[in-house]
Amino acid sequence: MCFVFRPLPSQARFNALKTRIKGFSGPVGSGKSAAMCFEFIRQAFLNRGRQGLLAAPTYSMLRDATLVSLFGMFDGQDIEFDIRKSDGELDIRPAKSTALLRSLEEPERLRGTNLAWFGVDELSFTRQEGWLRLEARLRDPEAAHLCAFAVWTPQGHDWLYKRFIQNPVNGYGCIRAQPFENHHLLASTPDYYERLESSYDPRFYKQEVLGEYLNSKSDRVYHCFERVLHVARHSYDPSKLLMWSLDFNVSPMSSVVLQKCGDKLVVIDEIVLERATTEEACQEFENRYKGHISELEIFGDASGKSAHTTGTSDYNIVSKYLYRSGFRNVRLRVPTKNPAVLSRVQRVNALLTNSLGEVRLEMDPKCKELIKDMEEVLFKPESGVIDKFSDPKRTHTSDALGYVVWDLYGDKTTFGEIGKRLF
Repeated sequence: MCFVFRPLPSQARFNALKTRIKGFSGPVGSGKSAAMCFEFIRQAFLNRGRQGLLAAPTYSMLRDATLVSLFGMFDGQDIEFDIRKSDGELDIRPAKSTALLRSLEEPERLRGTNLAWFGVDELSFTRQEGWLRLEARLRDPEAAHLCAFAVWTPQGHDWLYKRFIQNPVNGYGCIRAQPFENHHLLASTPDYYERLESSYDPRFYKQEVLGEYLNSKSDRVYHCFERVLHVARHSYDPSKLLMWSLDFNVSPMSSVVLQKCGDKLVVIDEIVLERATTEEACQEFENRYKGHISELEIFGDASGKSAHTTGTSDYNIVSKYLYRSGFRNVRLRVPTKNPAVLSRVQRVNALLTNSLGEVRLEMDPKCKELIKDMEEVLFKPESGVIDKFSDPKRTHTSDALGYVVWDLYGDKTTFGEIGKRLF
């Protein structure tokens, strides 16, 4: 069968790789999905009548992204197919080949049938265990061309970097796509990368847009913070919207108070109390902001909706206390679940200083615990996990800041109570 596919230079090099196991590493918008889908179709025809597999880190990613791209390419190539959702199987009719459709969330379920080929989308979001389980199944004795392939965006010096890039395993090959190579994307959205410059911090921009492998998980979490740029005196204005964001924790109970100053988000105060309850935090907030006359918005940890710290919902305590204290025009802005930690951290860094050098987040020098977090919170060695145990006082105020930053500037998700006016 003749395929009509005009690959970009990096895509062509990926499809032409002769190694049994091959990868395509590229920045956002580099055509990774198209390269993977074309390779999947090509392998299905090379291995006529055999069984392959297509996988993604989660079922939702497989359904909403990977298969959408694949079915679009099927239509473009005029390839007939059948999908049996209940069995998680896909038949490619002209090739008489079948592919299992799987997520890599539970690697133990990947044991079993021999495979002639398999492909994985966004492999950097998958544990190495899942990949190795699949690699062990690449053993169909009747396959015409055993092949495993995957595409991903760099995620620092992770297992993929070590296995495919730093010291490639025997039989592995990898193509690294060049940034700005996708002229199709630039033709349809000329300002695509310019917009990302304002949304990403410099290090994240290098990773996501330039496709670089950075050892970004070995130092400060808030690496964009600099006292000379981000610490400045700001006065509280009772006529402006006031934002209060809480991280519910008994010791310390931490929260930050913010307002907007032009296009900047400003942390004007912090409330950090040792061995305190939610109600005691409310008492201190009332002591400082009793006369507030404008709107008040409450942000914070989604777990505060559950009875974790006081036997009842923390947000119920907050809302009842504020009402008794005379606060009116109060709005609760709390998500149904917390964002991913690294996503939240990236948004804080981007607000501190983005790739264009713009500073959109400042904090008053009285926010001593928050400033310490900015300077002292670290990743655990060689991981993307924040160290919360070396110093128990650290991370709480920065977490509180992260919740409000994500709500205001993060990817929009479905919120359970966002925009809900309390009184």
